[in-house]
Amino acid sequence: MAPKSSNSKCKTPQDLHFKPGSIVEISSDDDGFRGSWYVGTIIRRASTKNPNKYLVQYEKLFNDKAGKKPLREILDLVQLRPVAPREKQRKFKGTREQIVFGEEDLRLHREWDNGEWQPSLERVQEEKQEENEEEDEVKEEKKKDKLKEEVEPMITKEVKPIEAMTEEKVSKGMLVEETLILKEVKPIEAMSDEKFSKGMPVEVSSDEEGFEGAWFAATIVEVVGKDKYLIEYQSLRTEDDSDFLREEVDILHIRPRPPETIVVDRFKLLDEVDASYNDGWWVGVIAKVLADSKYIVYFRDSEEEMMFRHSELRLHQDWIGGEWILPSLAVKL
Repeated sequence: MAPKSSNSKCKTPQDLHFKPGSIVEISSDDDGFRGSWYVGTIIRRASTKNPNKYLVQYEKLFNDKAGKKPLREILDLVQLRPVAPREKQRKFKGTREQIVFGEEDLRLHREWDNGEWQPSLERVQEEKQEENEEEDEVKEEKKKDKLKEEVEPMITKEVKPIEAMTEEKVSKGMLVEETLILKEVKPIEAMSDEKFSKGMPVEVSSDEEGFEGAWFAATIVEVVGKDKYLIEYQSLRTEDDSDFLREEVDILHIRPRPPETIVVDRFKLLDEVDASYNDGWWVGVIAKVLADSKYIVYFRDSEEEMMFRHSELRLHQDWIGGEWILPSLAVKL
């Protein structure tokens, strides 16, 4: 049995993209409008003799002032193209003329070339992924470099008692790293013998998310058990704001109030400080010294920077082995 003959023809890009009802974009040759594209709809082919002419209807151009009668025109195929595909997110480059647009009013520019959009959406997505990976690598390297710059000057090679320093022969101009100790450091195991008495001003830390590393001023109300105390905060209040908040905390979350004998007229770059914020003291590093006794402080835990006045900062001290110790300092002798 002989096969049936077929009159079907291979569909061209023209047949696929410019059927009646297809949404298209329309260019204009009018002065002042060259290079712009308008959204419209294919109504039909305008002529059976010339397959490259189409009747189109504009979406937002009208024949009347009331805007109720959409403009229709017969246009050549070269003035038409399908609607370009759009990616989800993209950073856009500006021109010398600045106009504010919402992201929904912008798209990546593409050219309609030989029945295909260039560049393709797949290629743009690959380039975007590569770009994001490169940005992440650069950010990670900057973060490591910044942390290295902050930490290196504070590293102590060897901790020695201050009185021993006077016995060493140090060449003029030599840098010696030391730890300034307010008192003789007690062994760690002696901490269990350190007790807090009723009415003693203290600072209390929290393990709640978002409050790690912060210390809040409080007062010991009473001892409620072995290494456990009832405290009353000096700035945190109850939910109904009727009184200052009280709670039971263990000795690992309590420390005495730091001594106020250390007065700093001006903090220096990379000084480790406590910053007063949200009713607590937060450990940070001086990232920038500003005018008018103001500073930019960098917080390692949150990787954030904030501005503080001099009165809102204090030199950071660590409570170690039952004693207050200053961070390591590089001293030029």
